[in-house]
Amino acid sequence: MKLTKRLEKIASLVSADIKLADIGTDHGYIPVYLLKEDKIKSAILADINKGPLNNAREEIKKMSLESKTDLRLGSGVSVLEANEVDEIIIAGMGGVLISEIIEDGLEVCKSCKKLILQPMQAPEELRRYLLDNNFEILDEHMVNEDFRIYEIIEARYNPDYKIETEDIYLELAKPLIDRKEPLMKAVILKKIKECESILEKISNNSGESIEARVKYLKLRKEKLENIIKSMED
Repeated sequence: MKLTKRLEKIASLVSADIKLADIGTDHGYIPVYLLKEDKIKSAILADINKGPLNNAREEIKKMSLESKTDLRLGSGVSVLEANEVDEIIIAGMGGVLISEIIEDGLEVCKSCKKLILQPMQAPEELRRYLLDNNFEILDEHMVNEDFRIYEIIEARYNPDYKIETEDIYLELAKPLIDRKEPLMKAVILKKIKECESILEKISNNSGESIEARVKYLKLRKEKLENIIKSMED
């Protein structure tokens, strides 16, 4: 089975010899792949819709993995019990929705050893939720697929973990900046160009709200440029 770059990266972050849950599993490609590779012990594949779950069932039958899988119809991690799995994947949804799924199944998410999260939008909202609720961000990753850059977050509940961070580092993953990740540099350069484009469009306008907007954009641009400089040192 050949996975896409995004799914392959997510699969690579799953630990060996664990019980896995894949929330919003769709065709079940990741757990099926990991089971065929004998990397994990078992998997719970969950989805809120019958159609995707039936797709996953077909993949499981095709690969003769019925004894190692459990398909569950339901919303988010409500289909799981605390300590039932070691790691949970929640991928391919918006950052706000992923935050809501974690919140709705908080005790289950607290009990597992790792969450592997891949937001399609609003990663900053997901990071904000994680940090506000004592989830330690263990590491972050980026992958480029079909001209789109995807972000992946590894997190774990830690009751003693509390950290304050600037808003810019909710938007831009600090671990990737520290590692001088080329894809992160490309993302930041794009954001700088966006600031420049907006500043150019509103430069001839006036008014209190415009002045405040210009001030904000100039400060944002400066912060982004400083991050780029730190990645080039």
